[in-house]
Formats: sequence, C-alpha cells, structure tokens
Amino acid sequence: MPNRSIIAAVCAAALLVPATAFPQAGGPIVIGQSTPLSGSNKALGEDIRDGALAYFNKVNDAGGINGRRIELLSLDDANNTKNSEANTVKLLEQPGVVALFGYGSATLSRPALPHVEQAKIAFVAPFTGAAPMRKLNPYVYNHRASYADELEKIVEHYSTIGAKRFAVLHYEDAVGTANLAVVEAALKARGLAPVAVASVQRTQTDLAAPVAATIKAVPDVVIATTLYKTTADFVKLAHKQEIAAQFVSTSFAGSTALADALGKEGIGVVMTQVVPSVFNNSVPIVREYQRASDKLLGKKDYSYTSLESYIAAKALVEAIRRAGRDVARASVLRALDGLGAYDTGGYTVTFTASDHNGSSFVALTILSRDLKFRE
Repeated sequence: MPNRSIIAAVCAAALLVPATAFPQAGGPIVIGQSTPLSGSNKALGEDIRDGALAYFNKVNDAGGINGRRIELLSLDDANNTKNSEANTVKLLEQPGVVALFGYGSATLSRPALPHVEQAKIAFVAPFTGAAPMRKLNPYVYNHRASYADELEKIVEHYSTIGAKRFAVLHYEDAVGTANLAVVEAALKARGLAPVAVASVQRTQTDLAAPVAATIKAVPDVVIATTLYKTTADFVKLAHKQEIAAQFVSTSFAGSTALADALGKEGIGVVMTQVVPSVFNNSVPIVREYQRASDKLLGKKDYSYTSLESYIAAKALVEAIRRAGRDVARASVLRALDGLGAYDTGGYTVTFTASDHNGSSFVALTILSRDLKFRE
C-alpha cells in the first residue's frame, strides 16, 4: 500500500509543476491513464491501475529503465466520457508522458482518440474488445482478444458439446449490436440462429420482459454481453423462474464485479477470460504477477483485470526498453511496431506495424463455490 500512496502523491504533484521540472534526459518516464476510480465502475478502474502499478513498481525496484523510474499518472474519469476526454487533454500537456495506457472501455477511449492522433502518442491496452477499436490505427495498441474472439469461443465450445438453442443478451448500442452480429454469424456458420434476443438499454433496470421472453424460448445457452449489474440482475431473475439454461458472460462484465454481484446465486455461471487463470501459478507470468501484486497490496487479492493490466504493462515497458536512451513518444511508437512476438512468460503479445491486436487468447472459467472464476 505505501508504494501506491507515494506514486499517487507524485502523480498529483506532477500536475502542478512546470515542464522544465522534468528534463527528458533523466527525469521519470511517465505513463498517462484515465480510468474510473470512483462511481459504479470503480473496481474495474482500480484493478487496471493496480495491475500496472504492480509491474512498474517491480521495474523501479530493480533500478528502472536506464536509471529512470516509471511513474503512472492516473486520473479519475468516473466512467464519464467528457471526463475521459478532458483527462486526455490534461495528460498530453504533462511533461515526460510518453504513452497513454489502460483506459477503462471503448466508450471512454473513443473521445480520447482525436487528441491521441494529434499528439502522435501510443494509446496502449484500452480495456475493450469492441470491434470499432480493432481497426488498425497507427497509435492504438490492443493487448487483449476481441469480443468477437470471445463470442466465437463460446459458440464453438457449446455447439461442439451439443447445444443448439442459443439466446443473446446485449445492449441496444453500437458495441452491443456488433456483438449480436458476431454471435449470429457464428451460429449461422453452424446452421443455427438465436432462439431469443434480449435487447436492453445500459440504464435499464426492469428486466422482467426480456427475461420472460428468453425463458419462453427454452435456450440451452444464454450468452450475456452486458456489464456486471445487467448480467447479474438478468441471471438472478431468470434463476428465480427456474430456467435450466447455461449462462455465459464475456469478459466485458469484469470477473471480480460480476462474481460479487452474483454471489452464491451465480455458482456455475461461465465467463470468458483473455488471460490465463490468476490462480494457475504454474504459468510464469501468473506467478510473477502474484508476487508483485502481493507486494503492492499487502494481501493476496488477484483479479483477471489486474493480471491483464500487468501483462500489458510488461509489454509496454519492453517497448520502452527497446526505445533506447532517447525515450520519447516517437521512439516508443517505433518500438511497439517492432515488438514482434514478445513472450511475457507463457503468454505472448505480438505487435507489428501492420497489426496492433496483440493477442487472441480466450479461455473459459466457471464461478466456483468460493465465488472465484476458475478453469
């Protein structure tokens, strides 16, 4: 906990000092971040921040990069797009900021992109698999698998074991309808079609009608592409009416938040993950993450989101190392484009100049009786 407090104090102070206080040659290497640190998505934002801090602290404890410390300058956007855009402008004005990292969603990322493009700075590891963010942008580097990768994995797995009746829960917005289209295409390739589609608004709390329509269709599998509260409320209401279907959520919901929201009523719910199991310390990167997280937090409190952030931070630091002694926005971009297949420790992130989608790794986990998603 002390490490987080020190860095937070340094980051807050950084907003108040003039550019000359951080000479590029020997000052800290600063990574900027806007993420939800308050409000309904606070847990997600804290996990993203803490995963990155765990790795940056590890690097700093070993002497930094060419003697320069890495500092994470995290600003709270409270899951508000106006805030994320304003934070981006503020971050880009700060001296020493060589990359932006770990924005909390596609919704929060997209208002930042015009400013990113104007500043010609790397925008690394936005926490989203949404299709609009996957199109090649010279400044955007996606660490994780896409939602399309996750949804294909779900359909492939359950259709292989005999499921034929699929229902879909999605938001009535651009990302939600894109996810629905992916499921429809995956089913069509197997001669199937959804037996029910529940389209809801992000702010919708009355789910009685979509739940009733879904139950009436008697699905084998219900695929949820919504955030944790909508997903949990839908599952709980359906379970009260004794639905027999298997519920499967994409990683979009956030595993920690979804597990907490479901509680014991969610035991048996399946969720896709885009990193290895946080409990499988036979994987070198997971073992490394656990040790660094324990040191940062002072307790064993692992999450898939913070592991994802840890891995993404490690890939970014490797690019910064390769940028040489002249660490600047342009040199970091060149290094990311030349990263190639980088093995972080049993998990490979690949960036090239023509492909900025670093991984397509997807695994299925299930909520166990200890309320943890496990393989």
